Amino acid sequence: METLIPIINRLQEVFLTVGAEIIQLPQIVVVGSQSSGKSSVLESLVGRDFLPRGSGIVTRRPLVLQLVNVPPLAERRLQENGIKADEWGTFLHSKNQIFTDFLEIRKEIEEETERSSGDNKGISPEPIYLKIFSPHVLNLTLVDLPGITKVPVGDQPEDIEAQVQEMILSFISNPNSLILSVSPANSDLATSDALKLAREVDQDGRRTLLVVSKLDLMDAGTDALEVLLGRVIPVRLGIVGVVNRSQHDINTQKSIEDTARDEQAFLQRHYPSLASRCGSRYLARTLSRLLMHHIRDCLPELKRRVTVLSAQYQARFSSYGQPVEDHSSTLLQIVTKFASDYCNTIEGTATHIQTSELCGGARICYIFHETFGRTLQSIDPLGGLTELDILTAIRNATGPRPALFVPEISFELLVKRQIKRLEEPSLRCVELVHEELQRIIQHCSSYSTQELLRFPKLHDSIVEVVTSLLRKRLPITNDMVHNLVQIELAYINTKHPDFTDAAQVSASVNSQQGLQDGDKCWMNEKVAEEKAPVGGFSSPVKGQAINLLDTAVPVSRKLTAREQRDCEVIQRLIKCYFLIVRKSIQDSVPKTVMHFLVNFVKERLQSELVGQLYKQNLLQGLLIESQDTAQQRTEVAQMLEALQKASNIISEIRETHLW
Repeated sequence: METLIPIINRLQEVFLTVGAEIIQLPQIVVVGSQSSGKSSVLESLVGRDFLPRGSGIVTRRPLVLQLVNVPPLAERRLQENGIKADEWGTFLHSKNQIFTDFLEIRKEIEEETERSSGDNKGISPEPIYLKIFSPHVLNLTLVDLPGITKVPVGDQPEDIEAQVQEMILSFISNPNSLILSVSPANSDLATSDALKLAREVDQDGRRTLLVVSKLDLMDAGTDALEVLLGRVIPVRLGIVGVVNRSQHDINTQKSIEDTARDEQAFLQRHYPSLASRCGSRYLARTLSRLLMHHIRDCLPELKRRVTVLSAQYQARFSSYGQPVEDHSSTLLQIVTKFASDYCNTIEGTATHIQTSELCGGARICYIFHETFGRTLQSIDPLGGLTELDILTAIRNATGPRPALFVPEISFELLVKRQIKRLEEPSLRCVELVHEELQRIIQHCSSYSTQELLRFPKLHDSIVEVVTSLLRKRLPITNDMVHNLVQIELAYINTKHPDFTDAAQVSASVNSQQGLQDGDKCWMNEKVAEEKAPVGGFSSPVKGQAINLLDTAVPVSRKLTAREQRDCEVIQRLIKCYFLIVRKSIQDSVPKTVMHFLVNFVKERLQSELVGQLYKQNLLQGLLIESQDTAQQRTEVAQMLEALQKASNIISEIRETHLW
């Protein structure tokens, strides 16, 4: 099971090469307030001085520290790496450089911190990755975070406390991380900021280990026995007490070995019953053991996560396609695919079918039979015609002679006026179908032809060609629909099989009146016509001056029985013929639109695209990938390679390694 930590370190390096942490790996996160002794605890685990020292906030960037146990120098002399030092370190940002002097490691940390955080106490969330190889360390992975601070100093922002806490929470919120909470013994544990943050993300304490530092700095007459026994605040993973080096020890360069001996002596004197369960060496063994068991518990989910992500990134990589090699073949494939998807969308056989709204052929059908059909049905055959209009048309058609019968010319004039009302909704139907054919272009670009999105210029050119084809066909289709109405206006076929004969209409109207009532009516009409103004307009009165320039003023009056009969005859004839024409228009307009617009575009689309775009001087320019697509393909390919490496690394683990 000792191999688990190096394997996690290798996984961490694999994912860092692609600059992404898509998998939350097991690690130990060190959390503590400013000057709580975090750095001293880490140095005691390594056994060397390598962390920056000073007053105020010193750790200003997360430090991901990987400790790797290696054989002693004497056993490594025959190895090929050529490193002659007993201990050394490497940084991810300068991977080819090997540091054998730990003072140089400290200097490199300071310079790398100042590079991104500034030289005046600013902080940065960008981690520094350091790997230390030594025969004196246990395999561990730790993350040292900036100390929790309250008051901004230097060029730190006013919300420095919130920024540090947000950074800490981003690391310890990882459910695969263990939290190493460092609190000094000479402060009240109930006010520990580190424990407070740990409790926010680990309420039951399953991932938290408490380190009580600075045991030697407690007030005289007090000790931390109750705290170390867990009677003050219980911690599930345990509580370990340590003795840090004092500032005097650091100034006098007291070695870590001497510090460890003095630490054990102090523990034996003050906490003899807990000496075997405290100290830096016990802490290192405990952390290594906890981390190995935690990795073992996280490993099944880690395997599943890598497998799922590999499948997802493989699908994404496939969607981006391969770089173009044969431009002619690629262009023909894309054009053919687009034309096929366009036609399939109209026919309703497309792969991507919307469920939220009607699209393509279904919407065209809705336009024909619902929108256009209902609009025609809502048109009143006699709309806009008053009885006075009908009487005026009848009298104008008879000239100076009184009419014995209803003149046919008045019927034609009036029915043509009504038929013209069918032209506007018919042209609007063409416009709606044209708009839907335009929408299908975007539908195919967004859903059906993913390959097309790789080439923005080709996409724009295809849209332009199809739009131009539709634009050319629109006026032709409008003219044909206009002609349909003009054809109906050109000849009023009163011999149409469905048209009621005028004599039959007149007879039907007359049959509703009795013979006696009819005679009486004719007598009344003759008297009324002698007294009533002609055509509904006022006549000059005897003895009244006549001004021929004055405009006649209509006078509303009650119609005579004959006038009512004539109006009813004309109304019935108009309604009957209008319904015949409306039925014809309702049937012929969709057929005209389908033939001259929809079917024409379907049949000519592919040939039009090939003729306009398949030109040698255009191929190179049209098949230039967008920068985003090329960059995304590269990033996905790198991530896919990293996931495959991770899968291979995890597969090296055998079941026997877990126990």
